[in-house]
Amino acid sequence: MAGVTSAVILTAALGLSTGTAAAAEEFTYQPLWPFASQADADTWLREGGPAGHAPWHADPSATALSFTRDYLGFTEIDRVTDVTDVTEHADEAWVGVGYVLPNDRPTTAATIHLARYGAAPDAPWEVVGSRDDVLTLTAPPYGSPVSTAIDAGGVITGVDESLRLRVHQNGPEQMLGEHCCVAAGGEAAPWSATVSTIPPQPGTVTLVVWTGGHVAEVEKFAVTGLLAS
Repeated sequence: MAGVTSAVILTAALGLSTGTAAAAEEFTYQPLWPFASQADADTWLREGGPAGHAPWHADPSATALSFTRDYLGFTEIDRVTDVTDVTEHADEAWVGVGYVLPNDRPTTAATIHLARYGAAPDAPWEVVGSRDDVLTLTAPPYGSPVSTAIDAGGVITGVDESLRLRVHQNGPEQMLGEHCCVAAGGEAAPWSATVSTIPPQPGTVTLVVWTGGHVAEVEKFAVTGLLAS
């Protein structure tokens, strides 16, 4: 669904308000990065944070940018595009990340959705999805089960676009598979592709789609969280 964070769709389906989802007893989102489990997040809060280890876990903007650059590998995405592109609540945040156009104006490549991983008011931030507009990723549905073939789809608005997809998992084998390329373009034009992967480990799988090539390698991207059993 264009303009709606995939994680929010799952939360609504579960009958939870987005303002209280991360504070619930059980984390209701797919934890994309940087923590693979609640136990990992709790360990940082109990030991790493007080010791001054990785203080960026406490900053949603730094976490969103690190996710984009260090996990997805989109090194051209080098900034939070504007203070107006950051919306932070007690347990959720949305952060716009992007790059500078040739005319020296910043532009947003994606809006990253984060949630606090745990009920503590100072629990670390976890990337859980993206809020999509120009390029959307609506299939498979957020949180749905996957195996070694993922049928992906959404819509895109643009001209002469070339879509690439990649599948990541938060672990030793970070990149599980990729697909290139899907020619697309038009006004909210549907796109689809099938990505083959190596067998994932049980847990969250991150699916990312991006387009670029006009002024930057990655101009727009969207991510969603799926579940391997």
